[in-house]
Amino acid sequence: MELFLYNSLTRKKEVFKPSRPPETGLYTCGPTVYNYAHIGNLRTYIFEDILKRVLTYNGYKVKHVMNITDVGHLTGDRDMGEDKLEKGAQREGKSAWDIAGYYTQAFKKDINRLNILEPSIWCKATDTIGEQIELIQTLESKGYTYTINDGVYFDTSRFENYAKLSHQDLEALQEGARVEKNLSKRNPADFALWKFSPSGVQRQMEWQSPWGVGFPGWHIECSAMSMMYLNDMLDIHCGGTDHIDVHHTNEIAQSEAATGKPFFSFWMHGAFLIITGGKKMAKSEGNFLTLESAFLNKGIDPLAYRYATFQTHYRKPMEYSGKVATAAQNGLFHLRNQVRTLMDAGEPAAIDSKFQKRFHETINNDLNMPRAMAVVQDLLKSNLNAGAKLATVFEFDRILGLDLSELAKKQDLPEDIQKLVQARKDARKAKNWALSDELRDKILALGYQVQDTAQGMKVIKP
Repeated sequence: MELFLYNSLTRKKEVFKPSRPPETGLYTCGPTVYNYAHIGNLRTYIFEDILKRVLTYNGYKVKHVMNITDVGHLTGDRDMGEDKLEKGAQREGKSAWDIAGYYTQAFKKDINRLNILEPSIWCKATDTIGEQIELIQTLESKGYTYTINDGVYFDTSRFENYAKLSHQDLEALQEGARVEKNLSKRNPADFALWKFSPSGVQRQMEWQSPWGVGFPGWHIECSAMSMMYLNDMLDIHCGGTDHIDVHHTNEIAQSEAATGKPFFSFWMHGAFLIITGGKKMAKSEGNFLTLESAFLNKGIDPLAYRYATFQTHYRKPMEYSGKVATAAQNGLFHLRNQVRTLMDAGEPAAIDSKFQKRFHETINNDLNMPRAMAVVQDLLKSNLNAGAKLATVFEFDRILGLDLSELAKKQDLPEDIQKLVQARKDARKAKNWALSDELRDKILALGYQVQDTAQGMKVIKP
């Protein structure tokens, strides 16, 4: 079955064909580890996880590389401002290395909570300084660089079709660059390959180079690491839509200038998360929510957020509010209860081929998860027997990643929940319905769901 993916480079859906089937190279821009990832960031990583699962479902062997940006990403994307790691260290009174280590682990914890599969290779910018310097030297030898007071820059005027990914004209790019004007640059869109440490200041993260003591620019790491680990399997490169105009545009320019070859055949981008007021969620806006603050601290299963992202196509902005989180939790509860009911009826049987085909066609149409979730509900409401439904929904969960097959595991209730359950049983026996409802709400607030069935009261962890 053909897999259609939207390619930002051509602005259309295309049949995906890897360079060396069945092996497939996938590079996803990872976090800048100066703070927690917000749920807008995490939406992008969920989309990339679905992509990876769909590639695997189609029989491809995916080599997935994700970078950790632990140096070089300045507060202004066009090479002005402070290094985010150095700024984070000042904010928390720790070393930049400690900041990077702490937030790297926090990020890995978040993706684990969301059932996002880890990449085949994690790579840190600080571990590949030598490879980045070598790539800059290649660009220098080909005449693409120049040096000014604060660093070594890439001359975008030397690279034909610089805006082929962003599809912006040069005037628009120049206008955007004026926000962070550097009068020493030859062209407003030129970008730093190597930044010099400020005079008289010793940074926590700096290295010797042929051009002087300093640190790499933000963009060079992704080019160096993707070519280092994927070699000739430059198939799909992913990130958020905010990467298109600057970061990914610059990656393409420096990489193709250095090698003379196309740099990745497919570029895929996830849209923003929009919060109340219509603004995108961003650390720079001061309006970001973490997985912990938006979900865990409110007693909501993090997988409810994964479920929530399935309701909007990855290329469309997704609106977020407390109501969205509650609705997602209720939707996930309902799905799990449907599956538990099937489990009570028997064991998984044979997968239904018709529903499997429908689901496969849907996910192969540019990862259309809203339609895929509709197929899931059509399956569960169908006239198929319980065993076929169960086997088929477990098959779908290879993509969904909601751990539906884990629901059969016995759950031991904590002591405080057991006491509330017994108190509610006593209240119902005494026909004290008001107290019964109050105790049900207390149990729910602690993250457990109460179901009153013909066989008695069931309490489950959704």
